[in-house]
Order: sequence, then C-alpha cells, then structure tokens
Amino acid sequence: MTDNARFTWSVLMPVKVLAQAKSRLAPLAGPRRGEFALALACDTVTAALGSRAAARVIVITDDQVAGSALAELGALVVPDEPRDGLNAALRHGAAHAAARWPGSGTAALSADLPALRPAELGRALRAAAAWPSAFVADAAGDGTTLYAAAPGVPFRPAFGLASRSRHAAGGAAELDLDGIPGLRRDVDTPDDLRGAVALGLGPRSAPLAAELLRCAPRGR
Repeated sequence: MTDNARFTWSVLMPVKVLAQAKSRLAPLAGPRRGEFALALACDTVTAALGSRAAARVIVITDDQVAGSALAELGALVVPDEPRDGLNAALRHGAAHAAARWPGSGTAALSADLPALRPAELGRALRAAAAWPSAFVADAAGDGTTLYAAAPGVPFRPAFGLASRSRHAAGGAAELDLDGIPGLRRDVDTPDDLRGAVALGLGPRSAPLAAELLRCAPRGR
C-alpha cells in the first residue's frame, strides 16, 4: 500500500467520435445515438468536476462537437493523437497530465456514467489513494468503470473485454465499496440504461432517456 497522503487527481475520460459511439444502443436510440452518447458524457463530466477529489477532468477525443460541449462544462480537451484505441488514448492523456501535474494521481473514468454522483467518485478516489493502483468493477461484474494510479506509479489501463480480471492480473487492487451504484452503472445496452434510470440520471441524459424509452418498441 502507498502512504495515504492527500493528493488530488487528474481524471481522464476518453470520448469516441460520436457517430461511432454506443453501437449497442442503436436499436433504442437510432439516429439519436450520437446525441445520447454526448448527453451521457456531459453528465459524467459534470459529476466528475463536482468532486473535490478531482482537480481536473481531461477529455481525450477527436470529435469536435463533443470536445466543444465538454470544454464548455469545464473539461480540458486533448486530441486523441495515437488514434489506436481506448487504452492508447488513455495513456496519451495520462502522459499529458503527468507532464503538467506530476504530483497528481491519474484516474481513467468511463464516459457513460449518467447516474454518477460527485460524492461517489470522491469516495472511490480517496480509497484508491491507499494503493499504487486500483479499480472499480462495473455493475455487470466483468468490466471496469474506474482505474486509478497514484502519483509516480506506472499508468496501465486495461479497458475492454474482461477488464476487471485484466486490471486485477496487472496488480491493481479492486475497490469493493458500498454506496457507489452510479459509479458502477455504465450504459452500453437498453437494460443498462433502465438500471441507470432507476438510480436517477443527470440533467442532460434524463429527458432524452425518458423519450427514447417511452418510444422504444416492446422488448427493447
């Protein structure tokens, strides 16, 4: 374990080009898929910026619409220069953060957490500060919504298929915390969205989700 000293975090959020985002929500969102992906990201950024543990939120994206909207909320936006997938984008963002704020921890946060509350993120980051690296598993139990590395610790994100087991195999501590349902509830499918709705969505996602679910064909 690391010395659990007080330090702040640079929170990294990768955001896909909106036209390519949330493919598994296509049956529900249809042509509004990109609009909905942006709403999810906006609510996630807003919650992260509301956490006192997060000194800054850095969005890695090549989408100009998303970049502009998230910058207006207060995020710092850097281009996805590697253009080589999610983990490469995160490593690029982490290098940027380490060069400018070397005394901060680095945390990767999923961009689709519309029920996230600032206090949930703060609790998880405070717990993560006790370890060289740590992560939070998603509600489904096989993925990851948060991966964090303390200052000076190599940043080795392993998002993607079975990321929970891959982060654990890489030596990161799993944070088994109660009271963080919004942090665990990423939204990839219509059922995920219904689960997030039950927790309470942020202001950008809530009205759009209500409209999409109200108009959804039976069984979707």
